[in-house]
Amino acid sequence: MGMNIVKEGSNMYQGWLTHTWNTVKGKCPHDCHYCYMKKWGEQKPVRFTPSELKTDLGSGNTIFVGSSCDMWGGDIPSDWIVDTLNYCSKYKNEYLFQTKNPDRVLNFINSLPTNLIIGTTIESNKVYPEMGNSPTPILRALAMIELRLFKFKTMVTIEPVMDFDISQFVEMIRDIKPAWVNIGANTNTKVKLKEPDSDKLLKFIDQISEFTEIKKKSNLERLYR
Repeated sequence: MGMNIVKEGSNMYQGWLTHTWNTVKGKCPHDCHYCYMKKWGEQKPVRFTPSELKTDLGSGNTIFVGSSCDMWGGDIPSDWIVDTLNYCSKYKNEYLFQTKNPDRVLNFINSLPTNLIIGTTIESNKVYPEMGNSPTPILRALAMIELRLFKFKTMVTIEPVMDFDISQFVEMIRDIKPAWVNIGANTNTKVKLKEPDSDKLLKFIDQISEFTEIKKKSNLERLYR
């Protein structure tokens, strides 16, 4: 229970994110095949934990809300989301809401805390079965473009990066206009993904670095070989 401190290491969130905090826990409704949570085995059914609403979130922190389960999934009850957002607003922190269903964030615009970052994960411009029940990459991108109109700070995580069409993927990221892009490779050794070759990946990174900041996870080096 409570917040977890983001520890030193290869995590690309380390250095700017201070804590993670989860009110919604259990099996993520998106059920991505490669999800890092699956390394701990079968997850319990998704649930809301009211005891988390007693957590002292402090002040001056940057907190990833919903790091272990996407609380914006389509099957997540709206009151769970509202209760979480209302509690966040009681504390003077910066909050990261990262989701594969950013379109649903648009339904809660008036409930969002004022100081926040909205992020999405887009592994490729292509659709792969390993993405589970997630909205398609283009739907995620379109929602992020719409959220940008509200002047929120946005970011994109490309993890695990999967093979892509370079020109289409670059334009997708360009249209979102994220403040930065996180890039990492697959960490679930039980799942084999179709990944870009070294030349394509390096070319892609070079092109998107022309218009946004890049934060690379150390495991990306495996794909450079």
